[in-house]
Amino acid sequence: MNAPLAISDLQQEPQSGLLYRRVINPVTPRARLVLLHGVGGNETNLAGLASLVPEEVEVLLVRSRLQIAVEGFAWFQVNFTNDGPIIVEEQAEASRQKLVQFVTALPSLPTVIAGFSQGGILSASVGLSAPHCVAGFGVLSGRILPELAPRVASTQALSSLSAFIAHGHDDNKLPVSWAQKADAWLTRLNVKHETHLYDMGHEITSEEVGDFIQWLKPLLNIA
Repeated sequence: MNAPLAISDLQQEPQSGLLYRRVINPVTPRARLVLLHGVGGNETNLAGLASLVPEEVEVLLVRSRLQIAVEGFAWFQVNFTNDGPIIVEEQAEASRQKLVQFVTALPSLPTVIAGFSQGGILSASVGLSAPHCVAGFGVLSGRILPELAPRVASTQALSSLSAFIAHGHDDNKLPVSWAQKADAWLTRLNVKHETHLYDMGHEITSEEVGDFIQWLKPLLNIA
């Protein structure tokens, strides 16, 4: 059984200015997982997932930049319309740049970036635009922004990248068609990936986390 999760106080990464918490672990890390929360949440939301990550993996829980409630934050503002989500593209791009700065400023370790909903969106944005700084990315109930297309790296640069796409058939926030679009786009880009669809809504389930951990271990060379 896993010990109770201990996380640090908020810290600030100087180059990006982003706030984050580190999962406290006495084991010297061999790899790193950067986790990003969804809109309206904060960095503590994915602590449950973090508690299941192998102890050799350093876990960083990052807080997004835009405060929208007392304890709620977002990577960018979005309006859900009958024609689909309409985003503030400048905010999404600023968050992408800050996250690339954040990851590249850290001590060098094999790194995966992943997140839920809007956090998954930004994880894909970082991975596909800056594959030099991560080994892979995970999109849990998120999507790949069509607006990212001009910033996607070359096929050659993407050849070392892996991706994990997970979505619920009954997602009422972001329909499952977004996962299907992501799968098709990654196939066109020749990005190695797994796509998992579950009988769930806009949420994270234990089955999904188990599949994500099984994908993560060989990618980061963790037993």
